[in-house]
Amino acid sequence: MNKAELVDQLAAKFALSKKQAEDAVNFVFDTITSVLKSSGEVTITGFGTFESRERKGRMGVNPRNPTQKIQIPSVRVPKFRAGKTLKDALRS
Repeated sequence: MNKAELVDQLAAKFALSKKQAEDAVNFVFDTITSVLKSSGEVTITGFGTFESRERKGRMGVNPRNPTQKIQIPSVRVPKFRAGKTLKDALRS
């Protein structure tokens, strides 16, 4: 399922216009993104937890010149941990 399909299902389920459904989906995504940017955590009970973590910098190899070492900087990455209800739903 992609974002457009999610918007369509939300609009059909709650008798909303596609614009209203798209605004709702965008609001949820934007809110999660802004909380993660500020190093916060978003927990949706029963579904899971979104958090941001820092991946440490490391030494890597230049793929064009394998003899050359390059420094890969540290970066913040999103992380998702599934909640118990979601895990149980997938097991059955």
